[in-house]
Amino acid sequence: MRILFIGDVVGQLGLKLVQRYLPELKRQLKPQVTIVNGENIADGKGITEKLYKALLQAGTDVVTLGNHAFRKRDILDFIDDAAKLVRPANFPAGVPGTGYTIVNVNQTKLAVINLQGRIFLDAIDDPFTVADQLLTEILKVTPLVFVDFHGEVTSEKLALAYYLDGRVSAVIGTHTHVQTNDARILPEGTAFLSDVGMTGSYEGILGVKKEPVIHNFLTRLPARFEPIEEGTGQLGACYIDIDEKTGQAKKIKTIRIDRDFPLFEV
Repeated sequence: MRILFIGDVVGQLGLKLVQRYLPELKRQLKPQVTIVNGENIADGKGITEKLYKALLQAGTDVVTLGNHAFRKRDILDFIDDAAKLVRPANFPAGVPGTGYTIVNVNQTKLAVINLQGRIFLDAIDDPFTVADQLLTEILKVTPLVFVDFHGEVTSEKLALAYYLDGRVSAVIGTHTHVQTNDARILPEGTAFLSDVGMTGSYEGILGVKKEPVIHNFLTRLPARFEPIEEGTGQLGACYIDIDEKTGQAKKIKTIRIDRDFPLFEV
């Protein structure tokens, strides 16, 4: 099975980039499942039902979230009915939505789990323990398991990947919006990447206008960070090939599309 994963979609420009490039990436790569992190798609923080459906219409099979999952209040009106939307599974008990979903591909099943780190983010439940709990049930159904680990710290992401090595097919990081250069397959067969990168503006700072960010660093005064909705864009992604019998990853390759790395035969 081949999985295509696109990182943090920021604002309307990010959505336009998915709509523009996903058909060509699918033509070239022929993935069986496409997963997109959409937690920044609504004005840079959160997601709405309209934008969730726009990602599905663009060719997405599963949408993952992160620490901004509930920034838009209307998510409470649809998240429980959104079968292809997963928020971090280690949110406390009683939080709406689900932390994983299972995708059927012909006769094969793929579980997609969303987890959130705790270092420099909200002190929610332990992702390591929650992963253990979920896998107790999921591995009875399928050995193919993809984890979007939404975290700030590289060491926490790598630690979780080693902790789950051999029990999941991939642990791919999101949240920091900068694609890292450490794609690898761990000793027991789990694909790992600290951060897949973002999809949005290539001109600002992590997808938002640079002036308020610089002002905040200079003064330490609060500033409103607004996504850049036009101009040059970038798309960060990766694809992973998984053995359908064992669930082990056979290949992981990063994808970067921007002004300096235009789309080519990937």
